[in-house]
Amino acid sequence: MSAIRPPAVAGMFYPAEPRQLAHDVRQLLAEARPFDLIPKALIVPHAGYIYSGAIAATAYATLKPIASRIRRVVLLGPTHRVAVHGLVLPGADAFETPLGQVMLDTAAAHAIAQLPQVGVSAQAHELEHSLEVQMPFLQSVLTDFTLLPLAVGMATPEEVAQVLEAVWGGDETLIVISSDLSHYLPYARAQRVDNETAQSILKLQQPIKHDQACGGTPISGLMLAAQRHQLTPHLLDLRNSGDTAGSQDRVVGYAAFAFTQAAEFTDGTKFSAEAKHVD
Repeated sequence: MSAIRPPAVAGMFYPAEPRQLAHDVRQLLAEARPFDLIPKALIVPHAGYIYSGAIAATAYATLKPIASRIRRVVLLGPTHRVAVHGLVLPGADAFETPLGQVMLDTAAAHAIAQLPQVGVSAQAHELEHSLEVQMPFLQSVLTDFTLLPLAVGMATPEEVAQVLEAVWGGDETLIVISSDLSHYLPYARAQRVDNETAQSILKLQQPIKHDQACGGTPISGLMLAAQRHQLTPHLLDLRNSGDTAGSQDRVVGYAAFAFTQAAEFTDGTKFSAEAKHVD
């Protein structure tokens, strides 16, 4: 009998009704500013869609031209409710959202389970939103893929990078890091802090501390891997909840990044350090 990880935050972070959810995600993707990039990895926020959905959509929209070739998504996000050591798998066969089920890559899960920093914790995944909120976007953009979800707790960037290296794959594998930026700072201060964090990511300067980004550890691990694989990061969007749907008194920061492999756009031209967008 298959073990299914059911949705935990449907109706809170995003709509629980399938048609409404599909409509909202399609609209967010349609309104996203287009960038002509071929990403190997993304960094995306994980708040409620009314707060960070538009920022996340900017990253996911870059997948449209390559969606048919992506067959596996390696998804890492921080734990918010359960303290764990290392990185933990859910011990499930599939993740479910109102849009349906996504099967997990059990072969890859078994392979990395041999690493000492990788464990299994259904409890850590049970109520964790950082991974779940990415699923409807992935289900809406990609056609046929498996998932390798890892909740990241007390780990080092090197331990994260080692796991990423083990499942790096080729063009068929996409890596997604789920993280918000600063939490509950006044608007102007949050802008300064988040801009500094964004610049550090663009320069691949790690570690990113947890007061800079709740997913600082997986971000730092990705940056280590990006250096080894000569990936180039691009900032796609940088805003906070004061820009989207919240008060400016205490805001949460959100950013979207794409990491590309070869120094080319989808049309084959070379790019500079600035991401190219299509007006």
